[in-house]
Amino acid sequence: MQESMEKTTAMIEHFAAVNRILEKHNFSAAKLIPILQETQDVYKCLSKEVISYVATSIGVPPAKVYGVATFYAHFSLEPKGKHIIRLCDGTACHVKKSHGILNALRSHLKLADGKSTTEDFAFTVETVSCLGACGLAPVMVIDGEVHGQVQPEQAVALVEEITRNDAAEQQ
Repeated sequence: MQESMEKTTAMIEHFAAVNRILEKHNFSAAKLIPILQETQDVYKCLSKEVISYVATSIGVPPAKVYGVATFYAHFSLEPKGKHIIRLCDGTACHVKKSHGILNALRSHLKLADGKSTTEDFAFTVETVSCLGACGLAPVMVIDGEVHGQVQPEQAVALVEEITRNDAAEQQ
């Protein structure tokens, strides 16, 4: 009994931020998407434990919350890096060789096949179907900033600049 109480207390402390988010949204199932968005902002992903905790707290089956979390591309079940690079692979960008940019970034960041986030969680590289900037093809977005008509060496230079700035901030 004591062990069970300790586990429950530890879980509540671990999910203190989720509790604040749930309270802010009155534990409303109708607010599931904003709850998940804010929770992901805090924890950088939606783990199975977080999904289950949110589901139980708002009174819906965990499968429903998991379904929402996996349906929308905005949500991630895996932790993402500090800097998010979204590379368009829509028709216009693909024709203009966006795959060359992807290969250059993956090589520079030493991302093994199947991995999208660097070991140090500094960068996550994602491909998206369309960024809505076909006239700028090939286009990529880094931390919300759009970069158009990008060449592989430019993409690598942008990543190197971010790395330098991060290092300077830590000093």
